[in-house]
Amino acid sequence: MSEHNYKFEVAMSCGGCSGAVERVLKKLDGVKSYNVSLETQSAEIVAEDSLSYDTVLEKIKKTGKTVKSGTADGETRDV
Repeated sequence: MSEHNYKFEVAMSCGGCSGAVERVLKKLDGVKSYNVSLETQSAEIVAEDSLSYDTVLEKIKKTGKTVKSGTADGETRDV
C-alpha cells in the first residue's frame, strides 16, 4: 500500500495553536504519522493512500489557523 507525504505551512503563534493542529491530525483516520512544528510553522503528515490532500487541508483549516501553503508528495497544491 502506498502513502502520501503532505506538508503545510500553517500560521501558529503559540503552543495552543500547534496543539490544536496536532489534535485534529491525531483523530483523522488514515494518518500514519505527523510532525507539527511551532518553530518552522509547519505540519508534515505521512498519510495512507486513501487519505486525500483536500481532506487533511480542510481538517487543519477547521482549527481556525491560516494555511499559507501546501504540498502533496513534493508538488505545490492550492490552499
